[in-house]
Amino acid sequence: MNVDSESSALPRAATLILLRQHAGELQTYLLRRSPRSGFMPGLFVFPGGLVDPADGDEDFWTGRVDITPQALSAQLGRDLDRSLALRHAVAAIRETFEEAGVLFAATAGAGSAALKRAEERRCREGLPPDWLHHGAEADGWILTLSALWPWAHWVTPVGMPRRFDTRFFMAILPEGQDSRPDLRETTEGLWISARQALAQNLEGRTPLSPPTLVTLHELLSYPTLERLQPELLDRSWGEPIFPQLVQLGKGRGAVIIEPWDPLYAQTGLRIEAGHLSASLLPVGAPFSRLWNDGGVWKPVA
Repeated sequence: MNVDSESSALPRAATLILLRQHAGELQTYLLRRSPRSGFMPGLFVFPGGLVDPADGDEDFWTGRVDITPQALSAQLGRDLDRSLALRHAVAAIRETFEEAGVLFAATAGAGSAALKRAEERRCREGLPPDWLHHGAEADGWILTLSALWPWAHWVTPVGMPRRFDTRFFMAILPEGQDSRPDLRETTEGLWISARQALAQNLEGRTPLSPPTLVTLHELLSYPTLERLQPELLDRSWGEPIFPQLVQLGKGRGAVIIEPWDPLYAQTGLRIEAGHLSASLLPVGAPFSRLWNDGGVWKPVA
């Protein structure tokens, strides 16, 4: 399976894993997608969405971001072309404000007032497509790309209703800002620790999308921001994570096989649905398979 050729034809998307230190623990912000959404309806995800053509307008964004092209390559490019890194980073910032109300941008004076008006409009009626361009051009917003770090590169499995080539960034909640869902694309938002979110997923209370579940499992290794920050400084995008989807038959759900599963490369893999309920794994146990149990993805042995 050629991941590069497979992903190159897919729509590009960007996601932002938003973090904060609260009550002595690392928390992340999750949003519940609308049940009417065409992708992962009703599941909790990180803020994110499609990359728009305007997100990659290098001529426009030159001078309107807080790092040089060289620094952009060093921090967000690494093993990704600089123009693509810019496009995905701008998309992540735009989508995070649209869905969660958090803006990674420096504002002052009239720019701060314009940001407040944009937040009010976001919650009341939604934002126009060019709102970020307008804020940067007319109100002097400078996007703080320096606050973003690469985390993972996901490619949606073949067989899903909609598929994307997605870059997952990570960033710490800017001081003085708070988050809330837009109540259209997203219906609920919560700050939660990785362990609590994973436990609530198993209970069906906070159903997670597969990439969100895997990411939260990774964050169990970093209980505080202080423990996480050295990892951010050294992390590159790495190899794309391209899971396989195995359908179990009508009414029996499906299993996702992650690339680190020992049978990932095996063709025609068959899984007995009747054994899965006895194979559920507790929070924190390593896993390479996720079972869709009545709409909830759960780790199984």
